[in-house]
Amino acid sequence: MSSESRLYTFSPETKEKLRKFRLGTSRAKDPQAVIYQIDKTTLEIAQADDEVYSNMQALADELPGHSPRYVLLSYPLTLASGRLSVPYVLIYYLPVTCNAELRMLYAGAKELMRNTAEVGKVVEMQDAEDLETIEEKLGGEQ
Repeated sequence: MSSESRLYTFSPETKEKLRKFRLGTSRAKDPQAVIYQIDKTTLEIAQADDEVYSNMQALADELPGHSPRYVLLSYPLTLASGRLSVPYVLIYYLPVTCNAELRMLYAGAKELMRNTAEVGKVVEMQDAEDLETIEEKLGGEQ
């Protein structure tokens, strides 16, 4: 057992939400995203709200300016070959203005979140406005 999995926890409900989101978004026609955060006192990783975002601007508006978050994103796009792809990624949102304690807290749990959510790729972002160009970042995985 890795040290991250002993330090950080997921409730059974959170694990079930992660599984349902992953399976439910694989055939989605629109982008779908959920925000996860770490409780600083219990070190439990949980969904920040019950919202599923399909608009990247609304998602960007919801991300805090001074605190990291994990965003699970399923983003349907058409590749250059004409084939439909639905990449399932973890966006590791780490604003430059967040303090060192939060940086370390989220950095320590990144791989655990990646493995538990079973994402294919991790995309790091420092600015919520970068979500507007997410299609370009995901289109490069042809």
